[in-house]
Amino acid sequence: MIVFWIMTGLAAALAALLVLTGARRGADPAAGAETQAGSREIEELDRLKARGLLDEAAYAGARAEAGRRLLAVSATTTPVAGARDRFWVLGGIGVTVAAALGLYVLTGSPGLPDQAYQRRVDDWAANLDRLEPAQLAAVTARVVQERPKDRQALAMLGAARFAAGDPLGAASAFRRLIALDPRDAQAWARLGESLVVANDNQIGGDAEAAFREALKLDPDQLGARFFLGEAALRRGDAVEARTLWTPLIAALDPADPRRLDLERRLPKDGTQ
Repeated sequence: MIVFWIMTGLAAALAALLVLTGARRGADPAAGAETQAGSREIEELDRLKARGLLDEAAYAGARAEAGRRLLAVSATTTPVAGARDRFWVLGGIGVTVAAALGLYVLTGSPGLPDQAYQRRVDDWAANLDRLEPAQLAAVTARVVQERPKDRQALAMLGAARFAAGDPLGAASAFRRLIALDPRDAQAWARLGESLVVANDNQIGGDAEAAFREALKLDPDQLGARFFLGEAALRRGDAVEARTLWTPLIAALDPADPRRLDLERRLPKDGTQ
């Protein structure tokens, strides 16, 4: 539906541009100068005739020749649209567009979802075990629309959008979940992670605040510990990085490649 409104606006703007372009095209300046010169020539012939300096035959021949030149110039001159003409044309376009949109709102269904898409969502909802993340996100979004205070549905929507490569959409879902339950540490951690991915893996202030809130509510949020330790390392704060990552390293299996990577990157005591 958004596409319809965008295309309508673009069509109206294009029509207005074409009308303005045409209306601004005036006569050829050279042709205008020739027209004025021809008019002056006829006036001068009339004065000469009135003073008796031209006989009737000479006057008639010269005036006929000047008249032919003037008519030839006029035939090749593009008419100029006046300011009032442009006003009425543009006004007519505006009224036509407004009337068309009004008629659509009255007789159509601008808020009705695309029926073909809804049928696809119905099919996806019947086969949840074989869905791609984007399809699962679409199914879950419809559940959230029907039950906007369903915290489990919001958590699933955020996770599905994140997996589908839509970190901003995931962050929106997690914010809604936090609004329902501000003490959901997992939602705070997932919000921070979504913001990091949306910001090209930069740990900004909003993401760091979300991670700190997650750790305040639940010190065992290991994902929040990782990102906060990473942010500390990027700032050159080795002490804080060790404080954050030491419990994380201890929680991981000694053979876990992630633990080995953290131990390798973690500054030793007394180093920065």
